[in-house]
Order: sequence, then structure tokens, then C-alpha cells
Amino acid sequence: MAHAEAIVTINRPVEEVFDFLADGTTNKQWRSGVVDIAKASGDGAGAIYRQTLQGPGGRKIQGDYRVSGFDRPTRLAFEVIAGPARPTGSYELRPVSPTSTSVTFTLDLEPRGFAKLMGPMINRQMQKEVASVTELKRVLEDPA
Repeated sequence: MAHAEAIVTINRPVEEVFDFLADGTTNKQWRSGVVDIAKASGDGAGAIYRQTLQGPGGRKIQGDYRVSGFDRPTRLAFEVIAGPARPTGSYELRPVSPTSTSVTFTLDLEPRGFAKLMGPMINRQMQKEVASVTELKRVLEDPA
């Protein structure tokens, strides 16, 4: 199983950070690989987002996902339901102070078929994706 995890502390209250993450349409603001995203249906657990990502070689790929866990303001989980890779992921949020939040972004993927041969590339991409929480920090701390 491929696993990636990154932790960042954001100088914003836990509820504010959770609400920003829970609104999947904000992904484009802090995840560089997101080309387009829109909510397809639902709210909270069960919400589905249609997402187009910048894939290998610059081609566009689908990365639609479903919110699989919604425990405001401490945990948000998702599962990718379209695209060549179907990881699961979560954001664990913990208040450090009334105005500061620790965010742990985790991705897990069980490669199947041809993807098993691409293990190192998949691991690099997952590490890059979870590292994007540093951009999340920048966006939330300097919204201008």
C-alpha cells in the first residue's frame, strides 16, 4: 500500500480551516494540479465533487471524489471515485490554540493491476499532493 502524510500548523481557528477544506470548490486555490472543480451533489458526508486534474504529460484526467467522513471540525475524509488512481484520504484537524490549527493530510492507495508497476511514481505523486498543505497554510494565513 502506498501511504503519504504531511502535517502543518495554520494560524487560523479549527472551524475556519475545516470549513475551507470541506468546501471542495476551494481546492483550486491551494492544490496546483486542480484544473477545474465543481460540486456535483450533496452536502457533508456523501457530497460528490467533479474534479479535473493536470495529469502526466500535461493531459487532463478526472479525479472526482466523494466525501466519506465529515466530523466538523476535526475530521474530513474522502475517496476518489474517478480516474486512474483511486486513493482514500483524510484531513485530521486539532486545535493548537483558539487561533491555531494542526492539519494532518493523509493519502492511502492500494495499487492494482498495471499501477503496481508504477509504485515509485505513485509514491512521489502522493508525497507531492500531501505537501500541498503548505500552500493551504499560505492561502489561509494570507487571503489577500
